[in-house]
Amino acid sequence: MSTGSPALTYVEARAAAINGDHAQAAELLATLADARPGQLQFAQQALTEAIGSGQMSLALSLVPKIPAGKLSTESRLLVVTEAIKQRQGDRALQWLAPSGNTPDLRLFGPLITAWGAAERGDQATALATLDQISAKNPLSPLVDEQKALLLLKFRRPADAEPFARRAIAAAGQREARLRLAFADGFLAAGDRARATATVQSLSSDSPGARRILAGRSTGEAIDTSAKAWSDVLTVFAADIARLQRNNPPVGFAQVAHYADPSNSGATALLALLLNSSDRSDEASALLATVPTDDPLISQVRDVQARILTNGKKYDEAYAIAAAAVREPGAASIDYSRLGDVLEAMDRHNEAADAFGRAIAIANATGQKDDLWSLLLLQANSYEQADRWPEAKAGLLQALTLAPQQPLLLNFLGYARLERGEDMDASEAMIRKASELAPDDASITDSLGWAQFKRGKLAEAIDTLQKAAEKDPDQAEIQEHLGDALYKSGRRYEARFAWQAALVTAEDKVEARVKQKLTSGLTPANAAP
Repeated sequence: MSTGSPALTYVEARAAAINGDHAQAAELLATLADARPGQLQFAQQALTEAIGSGQMSLALSLVPKIPAGKLSTESRLLVVTEAIKQRQGDRALQWLAPSGNTPDLRLFGPLITAWGAAERGDQATALATLDQISAKNPLSPLVDEQKALLLLKFRRPADAEPFARRAIAAAGQREARLRLAFADGFLAAGDRARATATVQSLSSDSPGARRILAGRSTGEAIDTSAKAWSDVLTVFAADIARLQRNNPPVGFAQVAHYADPSNSGATALLALLLNSSDRSDEASALLATVPTDDPLISQVRDVQARILTNGKKYDEAYAIAAAAVREPGAASIDYSRLGDVLEAMDRHNEAADAFGRAIAIANATGQKDDLWSLLLLQANSYEQADRWPEAKAGLLQALTLAPQQPLLLNFLGYARLERGEDMDASEAMIRKASELAPDDASITDSLGWAQFKRGKLAEAIDTLQKAAEKDPDQAEIQEHLGDALYKSGRRYEARFAWQAALVTAEDKVEARVKQKLTSGLTPANAAP
């Protein structure tokens, strides 16, 4: 802690934040807030840093120093969260109303009111409050799951089932988490049959599914206000993250994690957002706090491996992935994760073997829905290892399982096109993939590159420009566009595209693009 002048303390705080030590920055700014109570910005900055670094006790101590109308959304949600954790629903509701220029957060009111009533045993008020949520309320997509959870809390499994079914059907990436939460609720309500049916579609080697099938709780039940609040905030934080890719809502996710630290879904999302904010060490440390017996540990390990491989910390990623497959009952997902890490390490033959083990387990355990994607991953490793016949055989097998899957059609069509195999059919395959997934920039790029390779230069440029508009940050698309523009004689525009490619290009792509910017397009530096 600095003992120098306020100006020096502020400089130290800003330096700490720039260097990624947000906890230290929060503490330094908090001392300034105490020393200069008339200068509101110090308390506001300290509060932002405290929430962003997960120092919630410090953050809560700073809230009274700032007028309600000048608190950030994350700060108000933190106060709401603290009130919910203390089961003070009325106090939580007071902080939702707008003050000054602050946003209106009353959309969360029905959720807080419903769970508060449930915890008092007032079933009628709890369920009627959820019924009042209008279709315009951003909470409306979550009404079915909230009703199911409340009905399970009231030990009404038969009434909960139709709401749980609809919630699961709309859950997307949250499906595993919701299935386990509902299954725990059914078990607690004494309905083992419905609990078993709820996890039936999960992999039989899922730790959570195994516990439910054995009649044991997974610990994933959402049966308190704080747990429900954490889950809803996690959903909102994920939605905001998709909209604000360049400004990840770390503070929002920190509040969700604070509401229920045992919520591994909130933990995983927070880690991803920390990592996207160049705070990978904090992300890894956070993920390490998830117990190894957590029912969703596989998803957590996936996030760990992804963060480490993206940071080129391959040995650490490999250690996590290899340890998982050595555990008794290692699942298909564990071998698939190992394959992903080995592929990132350019150990393509070993990656293909790991994916092969994943495929064998998926076949043995009846995980038919996963097979096409595993075959695609293995085919990619085979191709990278110059084992095209095996890659092609795997892709053809995958297509028999998922003939309308655009990723398969695109991969096989593009790979055949590169090798000059039945050019008309290969281009048609890519075109079909593009029709099935018109918003997929990578597939649009493949179609444009197929047109380029077949000499359809004007069509290729038009298609590649569309791909670049859909995903301007993808280096391969910008390189392809640059090559096509250069060949058409539009060399000034080509240089712009190649410069754009350099912003995100890595390794081989980066080297090729730099050569093009120096000496133009040649057979030696053309994109493959």
